[in-house]
Amino acid sequence: MLSGREVVVTSESVTLRGLLGIPQEARGVVLFAHGSGSGRLSSRNNFVARSLQDAGLATLLIDLLNEEEERADAATGHFRFDIGFLAKRLEAATSWLTSSADTRSLSLGYFGASTGAAAALVAAAEMPDHVHAVVSRGGRPDLAGEHLAKVKAPTLLIVGSRDVPVIPLNEDAFAQLRCAKKLEIVPGASHLFEEPGTLDVVSKLAASWFAKYLGPRE
Repeated sequence: MLSGREVVVTSESVTLRGLLGIPQEARGVVLFAHGSGSGRLSSRNNFVARSLQDAGLATLLIDLLNEEEERADAATGHFRFDIGFLAKRLEAATSWLTSSADTRSLSLGYFGASTGAAAALVAAAEMPDHVHAVVSRGGRPDLAGEHLAKVKAPTLLIVGSRDVPVIPLNEDAFAQLRCAKKLEIVPGASHLFEEPGTLDVVSKLAASWFAKYLGPRE
């Protein structure tokens, strides 16, 4: 389990649970946007968050759905593909981070996975003054649609070489981005990056990207 403290974020009267970790002398904060059937306790996101904390970045892993919504989504899959809905939840968490005494001095980035990557890009397009970098892991950035061309935050798309159906979706989204951008294909990795060493590669790529673009706010 990731070290940090439990926090709550309110979005339109809905309470969302999160896990905030802040290393000493943090130079930025990364908000995680999870994908299908995942949340703040995701083992993969916790792994990446630990690596980012080791690199001097604060992290906030948050459940974008409350317990009732999680149960409904498990049955129907409705919420996980409602990108606008998820983006609004991310925007609420972003506002919380930019107003909290512990994190308001830090520039902010998003780390999105699966459909959460699309939500991160939509939120980044809607809050350009607050979001300074985006990383997508095995994401569906194509689902951000017309928002892609409006994203100003430097964006890194990471895809596994064995995630064959998702590679062209990322390539198409990459072509629509008008910001600083990069597409990385990790050899031997499938959609969930479960193969040995592949999540380490993701963590290093993400840490490097955030280190380049995040820093203390003026």
